[in-house]
Amino acid sequence: MKKGLIFDMDGTLWDSSENVAASWTEKIRELDCGLPYITRKDIMNVMGLTMDRIADILFSSIPAEKRMEVLDLCCKNENLYLAKHGGVLYPDLEKTFIRLKKDYHLYIVSNCQSGYIETFLEHYGFGKYFDDIECYGNNLMEKGENIALVVKRNNLDKAWYVGDIQGDHDSAVKAGIGFIHAAYGFGKIKQTVPELKKFSDLPQLMKKLSQDTDKQV
Repeated sequence: MKKGLIFDMDGTLWDSSENVAASWTEKIRELDCGLPYITRKDIMNVMGLTMDRIADILFSSIPAEKRMEVLDLCCKNENLYLAKHGGVLYPDLEKTFIRLKKDYHLYIVSNCQSGYIETFLEHYGFGKYFDDIECYGNNLMEKGENIALVVKRNNLDKAWYVGDIQGDHDSAVKAGIGFIHAAYGFGKIKQTVPELKKFSDLPQLMKKLSQDTDKQV
């Protein structure tokens, strides 16, 4: 049985909100388009949303036809900024990847722009741990659709999505796979689901979940 773990990015693997805000503010200053500077709180409030929705929320003061243009420029600057500065990784991330890789295929699916996941993987040298990635910026498909896409094209027999907000849970349900809540992240989940207090607990939790799965087969 081919088993996969699919990860959300923000609030699950790292917190990039401070540097994302800094990179967007840098670009807004350069554009001088009358937009207010972006704060960490602004970024936190839209984490997990698709890029078009983020543009409508953060850039509502400019004409709709200009929002995606400004967003695209901010996102390109964000990728460059994060490639240089990175973000804040959750503790024991790489050690946990190494342990998980022995038994599971690893993937990332996010609602981010193209290049964001690649920037994370390249900055920290994590690319060797992941079989596949997908994001909204590549195909304009929402998270649930992209999770299902990754499951299908990698021929996974069983998969779980690890995320931190309600939208992550709902996307996993839409894709027809299990969900694990990164409770140390940005959000809470209404439903009762397997929960991580810290990322390094994941191998032990997966051991239990896999045992339960094997009993059902």
